[in-house]
Amino acid sequence: MAIGGLDIGSTGCKVTVYDDTGKYVYRAYRDYPILRSTGEHEVQAEAIWQGVCEVLQDAAVHAPELTALGVTSFGESCVLLDEQDRPIRPIMLYTDPRGSGACRELTEKLGRERIEQIAGVAPHSMYSLPKVMWVKKHCPEEYEKTRRVLMMEDFVIYMLTGNAVIDYSLAARSMGFDIQSLEWSQEIFQAAEVDSSLFSRPVPGGTCAGQIKPEMAKLLGLSPELLLVPTGHDQVAAAIGSGVFRADRAVDGAGTVECITPVFEGIPDDRRIYDGGYAIVPYVIPGSYVTYAFSFTGGALVSWFIRHLAKAEKGLAKEQGRTVYEVLEEGMKDEPTGILVLPHFAGAATPYMDEGARGAVVGLTIEHSTSDLYRAMMEGVVYEMMLNMEHLKAAGICPKKLRATGGGASSGVWMQMKADMLNLPIVSLGNAEAGAAGCAMMAGVASGLFRDLREAAEALITEKHTYLPRPEMHEAYQKHYERYRRLYDAVRPLV
Repeated sequence: MAIGGLDIGSTGCKVTVYDDTGKYVYRAYRDYPILRSTGEHEVQAEAIWQGVCEVLQDAAVHAPELTALGVTSFGESCVLLDEQDRPIRPIMLYTDPRGSGACRELTEKLGRERIEQIAGVAPHSMYSLPKVMWVKKHCPEEYEKTRRVLMMEDFVIYMLTGNAVIDYSLAARSMGFDIQSLEWSQEIFQAAEVDSSLFSRPVPGGTCAGQIKPEMAKLLGLSPELLLVPTGHDQVAAAIGSGVFRADRAVDGAGTVECITPVFEGIPDDRRIYDGGYAIVPYVIPGSYVTYAFSFTGGALVSWFIRHLAKAEKGLAKEQGRTVYEVLEEGMKDEPTGILVLPHFAGAATPYMDEGARGAVVGLTIEHSTSDLYRAMMEGVVYEMMLNMEHLKAAGICPKKLRATGGGASSGVWMQMKADMLNLPIVSLGNAEAGAAGCAMMAGVASGLFRDLREAAEALITEKHTYLPRPEMHEAYQKHYERYRRLYDAVRPLV
């Protein structure tokens, strides 16, 4: 018996397989192109489906005993299918600006606060419902042909099983899901003049969606008894795969995007949480929710620095058979650099949600080195997370411990820096693919391999190292953070 996780991203998909003891067996990945033009950011549904089929065919060869598969995906974007289950048009990604007018119209009808109260999100054009409204208004013939509106998790599950179900956390990325009744909000859909029956049936994450269709099992070489399990939005899957099940815990997804996902009980009644762009998302633990505090440039900022400003260090690392990170960290001072980096190189996420924001580097002197600037890039990412944690704390969300996953979690320097700056213990995990692990854990529970998620966590999650905050370092960073808090307001009028 084997269990697996299928993670569908906006630029590629991957499947990871584990045996019945939780040991890693195999991983396959395929990418697909994003189509960008002025005012349009799209991906072809056919390309995503082809990528999914290819990774599943690979998995079938290397793990023919695969019996349960959890599925997670990026949020917001949806595919429109006709009565023959064929995609009608390309998928508009969350970064696609179309839908902004529809979002304004819906907000004018219902009011911003009413949408927030029902859907748990501040109105924004990135969500599914404004995009569907845009299609209905500007491409009415396409809307008339539409028989199903599916996000990526339920699209793949529907194609594999014939059952259209979506978990609560992904449904919450539509701007039309009632996070209290856990159903599609008829009030919002009626105001949007969109038929809610086009969308999949909402179910709790971890619900078995059914067995794979015989013809799909034959085509892909998979077991005809394979069970498909909706796991949730990708950040929720990462929280599950990090073993974050308590209301005072959070996962730090240290990937291309930096995202801290805390778990909390009950829905906060403080409106400031929506003012900061934070969503309230139903979690797999009944009565619990998560939110996303994120920066568009986490690991992406470090990668940009190495690609453009550390060419000499890259060459030296190649000569010496080391990594460029080792070269840059060699001799690095274990103290604040004094340089402030505003990490808005791809716009600002929470708490600003300002796509027009731009990055800045402040405080350079002729004495600073490449290594100093490298450290400052990492500091800038964490300062932004300090700002987010301050906003969340004001709304009553106060994680006491972080679990770190993703590529950035492999850097001991960065992890210690985060522990010092955030003043929280941080545990790095042995498995960088927390999303895949979360999917496999949910699949294991749904198939009966594990009794519950805690037992699944014992099998699949290993703790690598615990980084404890150092009071003297936190105090030193706090002084620079007071300067950082003023940086966005100082830079924004200039860009």
